[in-house]
Amino acid sequence: MTTFPSFRTTVTTLLTGFAFPLFAAPATSAETDLAAKLPSVYARCFEQYRGLLKQMEAQKPEMQPKRWQDGKLVVIPPRDWCSGFFPGSLWYLYEKTGEAFWKDAATQYTDRLLEPLRHDASNHDVGFRTYCSAGNALRLTKDPKYAAFLHDTAAALRTRYDDEMGLICSWNNPKNLKGNGFFVPQYIVIIDNMMNLELLEWDAKNGGDPKSDLISRSQADLTDLHHFRPDGSAYHVLDYNRVTKKVHGIFAGQGACTEGTWSRGHSWAVYGFTMMYRETKNLKYLVRAMKCADYWMNEPNLPADGVAYWDFKAPRIPNEERDASAAAVTASALLELCQFAPTDKAAAYRAFGVKILSSLASDAYLAKTGENGNFLLMHCVGNKPGWYGNPKSGEVDVPLNYADYYFLEALGRFERLIK
Repeated sequence: MTTFPSFRTTVTTLLTGFAFPLFAAPATSAETDLAAKLPSVYARCFEQYRGLLKQMEAQKPEMQPKRWQDGKLVVIPPRDWCSGFFPGSLWYLYEKTGEAFWKDAATQYTDRLLEPLRHDASNHDVGFRTYCSAGNALRLTKDPKYAAFLHDTAAALRTRYDDEMGLICSWNNPKNLKGNGFFVPQYIVIIDNMMNLELLEWDAKNGGDPKSDLISRSQADLTDLHHFRPDGSAYHVLDYNRVTKKVHGIFAGQGACTEGTWSRGHSWAVYGFTMMYRETKNLKYLVRAMKCADYWMNEPNLPADGVAYWDFKAPRIPNEERDASAAAVTASALLELCQFAPTDKAAAYRAFGVKILSSLASDAYLAKTGENGNFLLMHCVGNKPGWYGNPKSGEVDVPLNYADYYFLEALGRFERLIK
């Protein structure tokens, strides 16, 4: 396993106020090879998603495609946490082509989310559902209806924040602080929360409530403080005591065990802290993003192609399933992180992002036209611990819509890097 540049050296450089430029480098042979493959990769993506749209014609008009499992298309309603990814993928295909076909499809699947989700605060997954869909719609169309929707959804997300805790509650009632006087209800916070903060940052910067930024930073600060082991790996689920405000429980969640590292949860951390540095320019977020990235790249159980097992400490490695969704999130994050990190680290992040993306774009993970239920990436894992109790809901070795979304995002980020 290759060891990448010293994290301690990088931290020292950052904290002494060194001003570093965006990393730029001539294309490597790996980048040249991937760039040459892009036309055929995109051609496959277009054909797959045309087929997926065709399948959706038989579904109820409010539904979104989530996965292909046991030979069947599984669709979801607007309130499912994954409902925003398919519209977001359609927007990426429109961005690539400029074709009205993809814009019309993206608009259709985004607009069916607007009213059901405008004020929904039933859990923390507001950003996943609304920013991936309407956020991209606003970016590419400038239609003010999407801005109004995003401000409303940010307001809904803010209701899950408690000032005393300083955190967004993932589930349960965030306002039920004292229970019945002697029982302290759980205040669950999961690492996935980092992915919902981009919506709040957008809201604060675009005429919304300034508190959105304060909430976002508080969530990131306390996640940075409590959600990581000394080696840089992320816990999935923390349970805070509402009275002491301290962590009093750690749970494996979708990981293999409490002290394991669920790979997609860790990918949320790499991505989320990179995004928070982009939005705030707070160096401690960049430091955390780099430490998370270094953990991924140097983990002894990471396969040679950079596509992780569903948990880095899963008990039967190497006979465990890979998770292409975690790899896609990480590839996209690394291809952004390399633009912020100092030069010695940037080169490593860029190369590793390209390595993962090249693996995902190969026949080992990218489905052939007409296969995989017309989804793009094969070999994803949603919730293997859930599979043990209910194989139909565990999503083990299946395509997943969020894997496709971050794969397409990573392709776009790669193209912009090499231009």
